[in-house]
This record gives sequence, structure tokens and C-alpha cells, in this order.
Amino acid sequence: MSSVRFKIYRLHFTAPLHISDQREDASISQKTIHSDTLHAALISCLAKVGKHVPEDGDFGCVISDLFPYYQQKKDSEPTYFLPMPFQSTLPQLADPADAKKVKKVQWVDAKLYSDLLNGKKFFRGNSEDLKMVQASYLTKTELPLDAKGSRDFVKSEVMQRVKIEDRSGKEPALPYYVDRISFKDYSGLFFLASEDTTRLDEALQILAMEGIGTDRYVGYGFFEYTKDENDLLFDVPDEASHQIALSMFIPESEEQLNDILDDDKVAYNFARRGGWITTPPYNTLRKNAIYAFLPGSVFCGTTDKYCLGRIANLRPGGEIGGQIVNHPIWRNGRSIMLPIRL
Repeated sequence: MSSVRFKIYRLHFTAPLHISDQREDASISQKTIHSDTLHAALISCLAKVGKHVPEDGDFGCVISDLFPYYQQKKDSEPTYFLPMPFQSTLPQLADPADAKKVKKVQWVDAKLYSDLLNGKKFFRGNSEDLKMVQASYLTKTELPLDAKGSRDFVKSEVMQRVKIEDRSGKEPALPYYVDRISFKDYSGLFFLASEDTTRLDEALQILAMEGIGTDRYVGYGFFEYTKDENDLLFDVPDEASHQIALSMFIPESEEQLNDILDDDKVAYNFARRGGWITTPPYNTLRKNAIYAFLPGSVFCGTTDKYCLGRIANLRPGGEIGGQIVNHPIWRNGRSIMLPIRL
């Protein structure tokens, strides 16, 4: 058994958060932030203040997605949660109610993650395991109950807003709805980082003042952050035939893609990544699109570098005002990969 450690960055949001999904429906917000979104925001912050942005889009470290953590007070010990691996087969439980409860689990306490990576099977008729299921979380930490009897500390609230197209008053105001996310107590989102975090630290200071997500112009997405004094340590199996992604993952080649999918125990999901360019004067242009595997995806094979994938350039073709887009549009598909014994 070997050990691997990562730096921890905790984001405590001081304002509501809205994260658009690929449907661009304001009435629905994602509850986490993908690693490629965070990477793009950090690169943008460096560029805005005239800092050097690497030509290949790599600022020296690999980051995970932003995952939830629960923390009761500012000085309390946080409970970090990581994604439940996608599974090709689900546990067989005799009680349908237990099976339904287990199926909802999306997040695993980081303190249990080494056991998971080393092949421990949860929910195999063990009542103690079922006691650890709290909402969509698997943890020994008792999460607080809210007024509705839920232990989910990530809250979603849909708010009505009004869009005014014509300020002359001749056209009616158009109501629409925005889903905003908030966190109970001192909870929030965290991410892992490895390698050299010098540029990351520099960019994160700027991003905290800029905010992340949509609707920042009305005060959404602002946060304070803490770099945990202690690293997150995983005991990983020396002999494992599979690996799990903790970030958005774009394979380096078709050959690599074929290799990591060549197994009947592989389980994954993916999302289309693209969107609009936010850099003037190209704001009316869409980026090229690419598909990336989601965190929690399980592939065959392992890597001793605990990292796999590439950074893709989504710069579109075409012109605007007779001018070709002359700077790259990076989409980070480098993922933290941990070996897992199935």
C-alpha cells in the first residue's frame, strides 16, 4: 500500500451561488463546480491583471472538481466529501427501502475513501454501513437536521426576478426564475491540488474578489478561501486494475481512450463542454465543443503519476469584424486519478 497526498483549498461562500449547466436554464443550478470551469476562471484572472499565462494553458498543478464539505463553525473540523464511484453493478439488498436509500448516495466521507479505494465493500448486509447514509452522503459524522428533516447541507432556493427589455415602460417586464445555492453553517466547496501551486495561489486571491459562477453583477459567487494546514492523505492500493477520476477528464488520444475503456467493469458519465467566449471583442462567438468524462468515472489501468488527460484548445474558427480569434480558449481535461480496487 502506498500513500498520496494533496493540498486542500476550502471555499466558504459569503453570497449565494449560481452555476449554469449546459442547458443554460437559470431555474436550475449545479451544486458543484467542475475543475475545467475553475481552471478557466483562474486563467482569466491571471490575464486580467497582466500576469503571465502559460502558452499551453498549464499553470503548473492539477486540480480536482469542487466538492462539498460540511463545517459547523469557522474553527470546527471540516468533513470533506468525494464522489461515489460510478458502478457497473449496484449492491443487491434484500430490503427495497435500503436499496433505494443506498442508490441516492453520491458523496463519500474522505475518511472512508482509502477503504473504498482498497476494495472495501459497503452495504453488503451491514446495518452499520446503512447508518452512515445521510441524505446523499456516506459518513460517520452526524450531519444536522433542518426544519424539513433533511441532512443535506447544500441548499437550493428558486427566486423570482424580472427582466426589463425596454426601459421606456412600453414593453412589459418579463419574470424569470433563478436557482441559487447556499451552504448551511460554515460549509462550502473544496478542491484538491497537487504539484506546484504558486500560480494557483496567486490567481485564487483575484478570483475571490471577482467571484465565480453567473450573476456576479448582482453579488452572487463571492467567497473567502482557506488553504488547509493539513494535506488530504490517501492510502492507495499498490496493485489495482482500475482508477477513478476526481476531475473532468479529456483523454490524450484515441488510443488512450480505447485502452481505458477496454473492460466490462468500467463505469462512467460525460458532459459536453463549450459555451460562449467571454473575452472582448469575441463575446458573440461560441467556443468549439468537446466531451469530457465526469468525476467519479472509473476506468481500467492505472498511472503512477496520479494524473491523466490533456488541456484542449477550443478556439473557434471564423471571424468577427474581419478579425480572427487570435488567442487560445483552454479547456482543462487533466484529471487527478486514484487507483481503485474493484
